[in-house]
Amino acid sequence: MNSRPEAWLRQAENDLAMAQLARDHGYLAQACFFASQAAEKALKSALLECGIEPPHTHSLIELVRALKSAGLDVASLEALPLRALSRMAISSRYPLDATPPSELFDQGETDAAISTASEVIQVLKMLDQA
Repeated sequence: MNSRPEAWLRQAENDLAMAQLARDHGYLAQACFFASQAAEKALKSALLECGIEPPHTHSLIELVRALKSAGLDVASLEALPLRALSRMAISSRYPLDATPPSELFDQGETDAAISTASEVIQVLKMLDQA
């Protein structure tokens, strides 16, 4: 792995650690945001490793499609609940109605977001080793 994709992956892991820390201190919206960021940065790292400049998007589905177009086997990524995690990139930061993000997320959603982000990182590490 060259240094730029590796830097993106290290940042993804750092964002995942921040998501866990935020969750452990009751900041569920922030935890969801950092979980979505961790998955996004990990996917962008994989694209960079393939020699593809990542698109400017928060859509994890779009990033997985780009990896698939590059010839990677992304079946295990496609099986993850990426759409819900993608939505958290926005809904965890901005009030979209009268409810602030700090009141939108419960423990189960937050744990699921962190678990999904962790799985994305693990899958991409296995693909890199293959």
